[in-house]
Amino acid sequence: MAHTYMVFEFPNEEKAQQARHKLEGWKQAFRLDKKLQVKFDRGDEATTEAEETTAEHESADADEPKKAAKSKSGASKSSKSAKSKKHEESDEEPADSGPVKLFVRLYFSNHEKITEQQWFDRIPADDLFKVAHPHVIHEKDAAFDDTLKQFDTLE
Repeated sequence: MAHTYMVFEFPNEEKAQQARHKLEGWKQAFRLDKKLQVKFDRGDEATTEAEETTAEHESADADEPKKAAKSKSGASKSSKSAKSKKHEESDEEPADSGPVKLFVRLYFSNHEKITEQQWFDRIPADDLFKVAHPHVIHEKDAAFDDTLKQFDTLE
């Protein structure tokens, strides 16, 4: 079976998430479970920042239940609203992040060449993907090995 990668460079996290949602809808509707896989590359800076904010939220969340147990029920309600405000703020941060790469791996067998070609035509033609300037990388291309390693290291 042949792997082929499509790399999209989105200007921000929000656009990349919208595109991922579209791909997940297609994946479910057309039963492409293992044939279409999607991964993000947010860059080293964004990954480091996300890990730091996650660690901050975990330590803050660990401290809050102790405080809530000591205080009255009214105070625990205010701590819940404080938690939700923190999560809303953290949700806004990725939208302002820099460019995000979306890796799409198409994995069709040799007898599915027409289906594979249809997906190569369909995905970049969608409005969400037009702004991302797709790069198609086939197994015969020189950059294929680097792309394969990068795709495997992403979560």
